[in-house]
Amino acid sequence: MTRLPDTERRDWLRLIRTENVGPVAFRDLIARFGTAAAAIDNLPRLALRAGRQGPLRSPTVAEAEAEIARGEALGARLLVIGDAEFPPQLAAVDPPPPVIWACGQLELLSKPSIAIVGARIASAAGQRFARGLASELSAAGYAVVSGLARGIDGAAHRGSLDTGTVAVLAGGVDDCYPPEHADLYAQIVVGGCLVSENAIGRTAVARDFPRRNRIISGLSLGVVVVEAELRSGSLITARMAGEQGREVFAVPGSPLDPRAKGCNDLIRQGATLCEGADDVLRVLQSMHQVRAPQGELFEGPPVDPPGLDAAVDALRAKVEALLSPTPTPRDELVRALGAPPSAVSAALVELALAGRAELLPGGMVARA
Repeated sequence: MTRLPDTERRDWLRLIRTENVGPVAFRDLIARFGTAAAAIDNLPRLALRAGRQGPLRSPTVAEAEAEIARGEALGARLLVIGDAEFPPQLAAVDPPPPVIWACGQLELLSKPSIAIVGARIASAAGQRFARGLASELSAAGYAVVSGLARGIDGAAHRGSLDTGTVAVLAGGVDDCYPPEHADLYAQIVVGGCLVSENAIGRTAVARDFPRRNRIISGLSLGVVVVEAELRSGSLITARMAGEQGREVFAVPGSPLDPRAKGCNDLIRQGATLCEGADDVLRVLQSMHQVRAPQGELFEGPPVDPPGLDAAVDALRAKVEALLSPTPTPRDELVRALGAPPSAVSAALVELALAGRAELLPGGMVARA
């Protein structure tokens, strides 16, 4: 895929910043209408058809251009699928974020990477282990990815500062969180790379952290969990890594320490035990960087056949009735309805735009 024209890059930004449009809906809308501008023009109609009461908020051209200008003023780059600098590992997830902001040493995004994550309230021993592991893995040629959080994340970044670390932020690339990591953030700007799929100027809120975790695992060949309680964001990252086909490593710990329970449980579930860098390197050195054909999801002629609206009208209520809060494979809906996948997908997009369905990675859908 060749580099998108500047106007289409701007419109991609407008579409992905639109209310209720995530990477799944973005992919389906581009596949149907061909361009982001055409998709944006059709959004009010689609949302209204599914019963949305109020207007659907999309950024204006001026607002998207203002975000791009703010990013450029920071020295950040807007990367979209098809750009040479877009991380190849991230391009292979299903579906990838169509746009990300990156700031710093962008060449790190093309290196083979390993994520190290863990507890925010980490033990001194856990932080020392994470720092040493990051140092050894980065010296072996891997970029170390983490989330700039307190505890294990910060230790992993500090251990790999000299040879290349990537921090994935839940807010915009200009949102340093937690504030006490301001010095670490500044060092990563110079010697590492900051990444975010969120808008410049956005302050992170709770729902942004699982999305950030998906980017952490998506950038990486594998994820090492150093310390984690049983209800931990680090376990979300590990689960997402497994769903993305990435290796999951876990550092064992004392059964008397609650911070070890999540890692010990991962090992029981089949995660690779990690007692040092050699355990990770043995696995990574037999793996290859995933390089999905960039742009594959977004290329080809638009598919908006005559009669699709009528087919969706006949299906929409049936599709919604099959949804539940528990995520369900989209293919199951297609089989249950005996309907064309294109019509089911179009009905789901309309329901998502109306706030009545949630389109999840990996082909899963749920009631919103």
